[in-house]
Amino acid sequence: MKWFPKKKAPAPMGSILQSTPRFSESGWCSEFYGLEEQMLYGQLRAAVPVIDAAIGKIVRLTGDFRLVCDSRRFQPQLDAFVREVPVGLTGQSLQCFADSYLDSLLTYGNALGEMLVDPRTGVLTGLQTAPPHCVHIRQGSSVSSREYWLMGESASEMQRIAHPERILFTALNPPAGQPYGISVLRGLPAISRILLRIYECIGQNYDRMGNVRYAVTYKPSGDPAERAYAGERTRQIAKEWSEGMRAGTHGEIRDFVCAGDVDIRVIGSDNALLDTEVPVRQLLEQLIAKLSIPPFLLGLNWSTTERMSTQQADILTSELEYYRRLLEPALRRIGTAFLRLAGSSAAVSVVWSNINLQDETELAQARLWNAQAEEIEQRLAANAAATGKESFS
Repeated sequence: MKWFPKKKAPAPMGSILQSTPRFSESGWCSEFYGLEEQMLYGQLRAAVPVIDAAIGKIVRLTGDFRLVCDSRRFQPQLDAFVREVPVGLTGQSLQCFADSYLDSLLTYGNALGEMLVDPRTGVLTGLQTAPPHCVHIRQGSSVSSREYWLMGESASEMQRIAHPERILFTALNPPAGQPYGISVLRGLPAISRILLRIYECIGQNYDRMGNVRYAVTYKPSGDPAERAYAGERTRQIAKEWSEGMRAGTHGEIRDFVCAGDVDIRVIGSDNALLDTEVPVRQLLEQLIAKLSIPPFLLGLNWSTTERMSTQQADILTSELEYYRRLLEPALRRIGTAFLRLAGSSAAVSVVWSNINLQDETELAQARLWNAQAEEIEQRLAANAAATGKESFS
């Protein structure tokens, strides 16, 4: 059963967030919303692969879900909507929207989305995500209501969104009294800057020491005749040495033959590279502690025990469940909006899958133990009843 009409409806025109005016990054809204900090978080993910890999794994490990409504009649339509709803220009399925929504929430501390409704048919035809800094939130007429305004190049060019019920906004750990959340990457730019500086220095050291350079020193003897031609011999040695090194780049091996006291040494051979393993690991520990990802999931072969890895997995599970609780209200709103526009008043709930196979195994083992314990209790009760009858008789 398809959730959309037989004739495919055209893409909805006049999307609220697609009409967002472009503004200068150094303008007033850059200071108002902290746009420079938001851009820094995106650059941080691009510069440090560990951070990008950790956020990507969090998004994937959060798992999939189902939307369940109270009405069996509309459940097939809801399932088809979850599988086939368009997301942006190229995405499809509500899972795709949830992944993009959570990625923005973790990176920027805020996630912004929009439900696209066809103005002709009144059908929920798609979803899309947008940069969180496109919208400014204000308190409405009541304490519980909010107003969404599109940002502009100046305060006078801000536009109030006419349909705030179509806007999806989630904040991650917002401070008291503030509508905007805090990114999980907060506090990491300073540490990452040091880490990148270490990597840059390692590269420079290998450019200087890995690419071998030679120091050729000619020491003339005390003979006055030899000292008189010292400059000419030095230039001749330098010329022959340069030609020999140039020929080596083309695979031709030449021997360097000279007379007199000539000393050839490798530049920097007496110096050793700095040991960067300890400082790099200390910085990576700070990054991973902030992101709550076990090191072995990121390919870091740090010493650990089986019990420690189990505890790290339990901590990660609690983090993933927290992110699920943040996503659930937005997913329920999307499912409820679809059912209301389809003519149903049924309630919607989000059913998440277990995070990993280990949870499935532990739950199955727990059910087995409970069944065995119940069976043993029934046998003991039956034996006690039989013993009581025999003693009475």
